Amino acid sequence: MAADIMEIEDSSFDAEVIKSEKPVVVDFWAPWCGPCKAIGPILDELAQAYGDKVKFTKCNVDDNPVTPGKFGIKAIPTLIFFKNGEVSDQITGMVAKAKLEEALNNVAS
Repeated sequence: MAADIMEIEDSSFDAEVIKSEKPVVVDFWAPWCGPCKAIGPILDELAQAYGDKVKFTKCNVDDNPVTPGKFGIKAIPTLIFFKNGEVSDQITGMVAKAKLEEALNNVAS
């Protein structure tokens, strides 16, 4: 995992995501999930490119059941894009890098 992607937990979610000055991407994932592993390197690249404008985080759904439940996460990977503490976009499953960039450009603008 790149240093640019922060692991967050149920206990730190509000402080790191809802109260963040910058837009935040939360990657809801689990270690056993194949598509989660596949999207990881893409997120690492995007964190390098967008890290000054957007905060990148990961939330392990096995270790932190409260937060995914709060946002109705039924499948992983699910990426939720937050702006000013509100959900601005959500993408579920393995998607093309261009789709993620589009969502990032919307949330970062």
